[in-house]
Amino acid sequence: MSAPIEDYALIGNCRSAALVNRDGAIDWLCLPRFDAPAVFAALLGNAGNGRWRIAPSDPVEQCTRRYVGDTLVLETTWNTASGRARMLDCMPLGERNEVLRIVEGLDGETAFELDLVLRFDYGRSVPWVEKLDPLTLSAVAGPDRLILRSTCEIHGEDHHSVARFRVRAGERQVFSLCHQPSHLPVQPGTDAQQALADTLAQWQAFADRCPDVGPYTVQVRRSLLTLKAMTYQPTGGMVAAVTTSLPERVGGERNWDYRFCWLRDATMTLLALMNLGYFDEAQAWREWLLRSVAGNPEQMQIMYGLAGERDLTEFTLPWLAGYEHSQPVRVGNAAADQLQLDIYGELADAMTQAIRGGLPRHPRSAAIARAILPYLERIWREPDEGLWEVRGPRQHFVHSKVMAWVAFDRSAGLADTTEQGREHARHYREVADRIHEQVCAQGLDANGQHFVQAYGSEALDASLLQIALTGFLPAHDPRFLRTLEQIEKRLLRNGLLLRYDSDSAADGLTPGEGTFLVCSFWLADVYVLLGRQQEAQALYERLSGLCNDVGLLAEQYDPAGRRMLGNFPQAFSHIGIINTALNLYRAQCPVRDRAGNR
Repeated sequence: MSAPIEDYALIGNCRSAALVNRDGAIDWLCLPRFDAPAVFAALLGNAGNGRWRIAPSDPVEQCTRRYVGDTLVLETTWNTASGRARMLDCMPLGERNEVLRIVEGLDGETAFELDLVLRFDYGRSVPWVEKLDPLTLSAVAGPDRLILRSTCEIHGEDHHSVARFRVRAGERQVFSLCHQPSHLPVQPGTDAQQALADTLAQWQAFADRCPDVGPYTVQVRRSLLTLKAMTYQPTGGMVAAVTTSLPERVGGERNWDYRFCWLRDATMTLLALMNLGYFDEAQAWREWLLRSVAGNPEQMQIMYGLAGERDLTEFTLPWLAGYEHSQPVRVGNAAADQLQLDIYGELADAMTQAIRGGLPRHPRSAAIARAILPYLERIWREPDEGLWEVRGPRQHFVHSKVMAWVAFDRSAGLADTTEQGREHARHYREVADRIHEQVCAQGLDANGQHFVQAYGSEALDASLLQIALTGFLPAHDPRFLRTLEQIEKRLLRNGLLLRYDSDSAADGLTPGEGTFLVCSFWLADVYVLLGRQQEAQALYERLSGLCNDVGLLAEQYDPAGRRMLGNFPQAFSHIGIINTALNLYRAQCPVRDRAGNR
């Protein structure tokens, strides 16, 4: 039986990340980068697909865990009848891909078991394991090598590497697992204590730059650390999640690979980073964005790989049973080839947010706009797959049209003051007005009362909240208020929003999924715009209260089953925590600036 998604904690080194279960098992790890084949894939199968567990061998009376300060160093503490001990898990920052696990005795004496199952290629390939010396193992399969160094002897049992050891108060055992190309000489080991100290200091220094945002500071800082951990340091790209194929409905087929970088995340990510004063990170993200979209606008994708790769071919892994038998397990994402008109608006909004936030204008941004906007002007009337990446027929999604309006609206505002610039601005404004007129004429229900998911549809969609959040219409516009009322009436489940009703939607997939957490953050943001502060605050507290014990959120939540669903942790959800907290804080302290300073 798979562990609940919320039972996992995240460790990472800004190149890859691991998920650590409450029971001391690392059940997910891809090396050498987020989107590489997993070496521990038990999360999507079983222990035989790769896992590394270190835990007490005696019955555990109590288990607690936390991050050490404002870092990504995980501390798990166990109490047994004979003693108390803790384990520190981290991935040291830097160019090495290493997992460091340190077991320390605190009181009495605690017996431990180690069970290491190394499986390359998402749990399919059994490596050749050999001892390099009594305390060093090497595991090789094709291009990859893993080196395990330990302070106690490990031996083989039935294709597992196992050990049994005890720690008394003040004693410790250290384990290091390092990845490298198999054709290179074995890399030397590192000083574990120094690596731990450096990792603690580096994460804490990053967190210390976060400004005070009143009662929201602790959760904002934790979400900021989570987003940083999901950033691929060599390029500045940020993955949507560190996992693939965690289901949106347990047992269902809505299982997608989120280990890629979506353009859609750019606006909210840039806003969150800049509003908190993290301009270096925001600039790195913008640089990744502009490198990735450079080229023919007709070939612009909705998502890219960590370095801007375009080939994200989707395929399945039939040898993995799937999380709680949710199949298929997918690698790659076919949605990269979809037409989603909203990304052009997201890109324009990201550039606008960057300039307003204080980043200097990028010399390539104007050229990219001059290439993209004529293309968007030709295609904005076409149907598309929309931001939810439906796998059914293309439709005229209202959100897509609204974001096409955003592209021209923001570009008009960014045009320079030269005569040519003013001419471009006038033209962009004219196109924006045409889109606005069409949406207001065709995007309403049959009675012309409220907006709907797509032209000619009666379905509702939480993305319609963006009508107010983007400024397409004022929040108090009667048409938007009636839309909001319908969203609250038809999409709320136990106080949380569905993105749309998948039971009745023609999205090409089996019905059924959880509430989509970022949509509920959007709802809270709308309440702030409308001055409904108490409702916004209550909803934020409900959402932030869904975080697990170490402050992490998945993509979705099942209110009936009271469990997380979807890939984990989810960047969108943590961006929602940050941006909604800042909106609430500004509403409560309007004299403060964006960074929370007087």
